[in-house]
Amino acid sequence: MFPLRDLNPTRIFPIITLGLIAVNVVIFFAWQPSGNPQEEISFLLENAGIACELTTGDPITEFEFTNDRCIDDNATPLFPEKNIWLAAFVSMFLHGGIGHLLSNMWFLWIFGNNVEEAYGTLGYLLLYLIAGVGATATFVLANPEATVPLIGASGAIAGVLGAYLVLFPTHRILTLFLFFFVQIPAGAYLAFWFLLQFAYQQPGVAWEAHVGGFIVGVLLTLPLRQVLLARVRRLHQPVRRAAFFR
Repeated sequence: MFPLRDLNPTRIFPIITLGLIAVNVVIFFAWQPSGNPQEEISFLLENAGIACELTTGDPITEFEFTNDRCIDDNATPLFPEKNIWLAAFVSMFLHGGIGHLLSNMWFLWIFGNNVEEAYGTLGYLLLYLIAGVGATATFVLANPEATVPLIGASGAIAGVLGAYLVLFPTHRILTLFLFFFVQIPAGAYLAFWFLLQFAYQQPGVAWEAHVGGFIVGVLLTLPLRQVLLARVRRLHQPVRRAAFFR
């Protein structure tokens, strides 16, 4: 079920959503190397977050990466100057290919503008970043010895999906299902998406990060739901004219 758009108009210009999309696209095309697998791997080992590094507190060594074993030893790291905590943050803006990038940005565009309208620019940005950090933490807790770089914005975007579920469960999502266009309640669509993460446990897919980010988005939004929806209602109130002119 591929989402085409949500039937949930907004009254704002989604500057943070568009800004996040722009940052991800620019980083992918202007900074990440492509075409040379060796360069791509080296780039990710130097700049992306790795669970083993966050577990041990030290950059990964060649032995650890080659043998897929996380060992807290005194061997020389591949990139001794690497800031592993900054790399964990940068990982939220790196992608494994054009398909990975496009699918993430499409979901962010469809669901992000309404959540941005509800949270406001600063609140929405904080939600996105906190969900991304929570997604990374969830993956590390589930895979503390993983030596493969963790990349992608999907954990942070999952937090946006979780917030959308809490705020707009009855709004419709226009979805392409097989060869048919179907309008599905957002609550049903996003609940299905969440459950699908447990069934779609393929190698190379950080489903734990998706689950963690989604839960963070839900937990952050639940206590704020009434306040956020009141903000949306105020923005959508019709503008009263102070006077009529002839």
